Amino acid sequence: MLDRRTFLRGAAAAALAFPLASRFAGALEAQAPLPPRTVAALESSPFVYVCPLRRDGRESSCHGEVWYSWLDGSVVLTTAKLSWKARSAEKGLERARLWVGNYGRWKQMIGHSEAFRDGPSFDARVRERRDDALLARLLASYEKKYPSEFPSWRDRMRAGHASGERVLLQYEPVPL
Repeated sequence: MLDRRTFLRGAAAAALAFPLASRFAGALEAQAPLPPRTVAALESSPFVYVCPLRRDGRESSCHGEVWYSWLDGSVVLTTAKLSWKARSAEKGLERARLWVGNYGRWKQMIGHSEAFRDGPSFDARVRERRDDALLARLLASYEKKYPSEFPSWRDRMRAGHASGERVLLQYEPVPL
């Protein structure tokens, strides 16, 4: 039979270990495996279309095609701090839906194009990252992926991150 001191020590150890164990379990379940078709599209497509999800899971009215890189199983991109993608993440709307492919501009002269909905898609958890190494990898990827467009953006992106006018967002796939 356990004495009181042994019981309290065990209870204290369990109480201290629980947050670590639950955080570890959350990390294991956080990233959802994506179908091969989606991964292939992420490795070759020039764009993803991003839509923040409201707290109730409905799509927001904002959609848009953006440059990105597929790094370490996540979509990584840079955007203006005042963009709807950054503002929604800052407000705690940590879920988003992404479609992969090149389906033309979402905003058109009249109305919006919904063609992107035919592409592979997944839900993701977004978080803002302050990681100079990840930013360097992203920009190096942009050099290769967007060779004709990126040179005119390179200095603005770097300066924007240095000043805080731009943010780095990472979208990790999650189960639907």
